Amino acid sequence: MRHIRWQDYIYPLFLIAAGIAIVIYVVHNPTDGLVERVLSYENMAKALRQHLLLMLVSMIGAIPIGILGGVLLSRPKFYYVGKVVESIVNIGQTVPPLAILALFFVIMGIGFRMAVFALFLYSILPILRNTFAGIVQVPSSIIESAKGMGMTPFRVLTRIELPLAFPITVAGIRTAIVINVGTAAMATFIGGGGLGDLIVAGISLGRDMVIFTGASLAAITAILLDNTIGQVQKGLVRWH
Repeated sequence: MRHIRWQDYIYPLFLIAAGIAIVIYVVHNPTDGLVERVLSYENMAKALRQHLLLMLVSMIGAIPIGILGGVLLSRPKFYYVGKVVESIVNIGQTVPPLAILALFFVIMGIGFRMAVFALFLYSILPILRNTFAGIVQVPSSIIESAKGMGMTPFRVLTRIELPLAFPITVAGIRTAIVINVGTAAMATFIGGGGLGDLIVAGISLGRDMVIFTGASLAAITAILLDNTIGQVQKGLVRWH
């Protein structure tokens, strides 16, 4: 396994420092009393905690189900079904996140659990698509060679197909997390909380500082998570 260089820490540490600097600045330099009340340490910590919780809970369910779904659809007897599902997933990914939230608002009502469920469904799509695409792109000659060596279908899947599809699968997970963090900002419209509360409060009050704070913290969170997963992916690939 590769050694982690100190240079690998520079970018994430810069993002963390930027986020802390923004929080400290807006707390100690409010433009007026309304901004001071909205952008308190307590309110921002609560919004960030809710945002991360929305992302974490929904992704815990989306990752295993997306991967298992992609594996199932990649099996020979489901190959053509998988192609159809892949096309449907590609179309579903074009649906605006707000439309997804609005749809489930009508069906399930409002609140944190409903927001998690909507984010869960929306996050499955890129993971399932990439897992399926990664497995079906494994050269058939490699699979036939493995079978010729006496490997069972399960061992071919776990020892050949999944490892070779790993980079594409992780790319799908990274995409899902970035989409999830961005979409979670809209959970405020259905009572899900998160950093979207700050953005909506800033729009309602007409305070650009509040809008900028909520949007910048959401963007930094998404970039930081994407970078962290990317570093983990590089380490696992080089180790493997």
